[in-house]
Amino acid sequence: MTVLTINKLTASVGAEVTGLDPDALGTDDSLVAAVLDALEDNGVLVFPKLDLQPEAQVEFCRRLGKIDHSSDGHHPVPGIYPVTLDKSKNASASYLRATFDWHIDGCTPTYDEPPQKATVLSAKQVAERGGETEFANSYAAYEAFTDAEKERFGSLRVVHSLEASQRRVNPDPSPELVARWRARPTHEHPLVWTHRSGRKSLVLGASADYIVGMDRDEGRVLLAELLDRATRPELVYRHSWSVGDTVIWDNNGVLHRAVPYDPDSPREMLRTTVLGDEPIQ
Repeated sequence: MTVLTINKLTASVGAEVTGLDPDALGTDDSLVAAVLDALEDNGVLVFPKLDLQPEAQVEFCRRLGKIDHSSDGHHPVPGIYPVTLDKSKNASASYLRATFDWHIDGCTPTYDEPPQKATVLSAKQVAERGGETEFANSYAAYEAFTDAEKERFGSLRVVHSLEASQRRVNPDPSPELVARWRARPTHEHPLVWTHRSGRKSLVLGASADYIVGMDRDEGRVLLAELLDRATRPELVYRHSWSVGDTVIWDNNGVLHRAVPYDPDSPREMLRTTVLGDEPIQ
């Protein structure tokens, strides 16, 4: 039986996991259960120099839930999506610049799918400068509110859109580009997500456009203030990648972003996404 060694990386979010046999991730149910428990406790798990192969990564994720295959075709292994700004490896690379802003995956789905449950990234190539990934614990951000703030913010609803996130990195788009953004439907979510577990987190980030029933400019100022509070240094873990590292995070309660890096960098992460089954409510 594999024994995991788990060491917290910060007081708020993130833990390093060592003593792991990568082959066991796809075969040992007790190991997968231990990883899920550790993920619930820490939000982000780092497996340094695990050298997890793409096929093994997909098999591991399959044990966590259903896998997102909507982007298959970008990589020889189904279930693997290359995260890179190199358009020869990913034709949608320009959209990935929006990942430089804090966000939660899946707030603007094509239909009404719930946000992804978890995401796994493995480093194939890293940037010479920049390219770290930062994670912020939005469960802890909610808990830091006063009782009055919990009551006030608990009633707010926020409209999320692809356009909002894309305008941050492309503020002067062509009409054709705007039309493509607006082809993705907007979605209204509560600011505070009450999970089945009873925990509460904040639904914030680049896709958060405006607050329902509030002056748009005032609402956007409030959203920016709340995001600043949710991403205070004491709530953030920054991971500096080495080739072979694997990281998994809880997409339902952890915000994330990539630190900007040279668009000509060979940086490439292999991503597998576990689909969610819990709507934002």
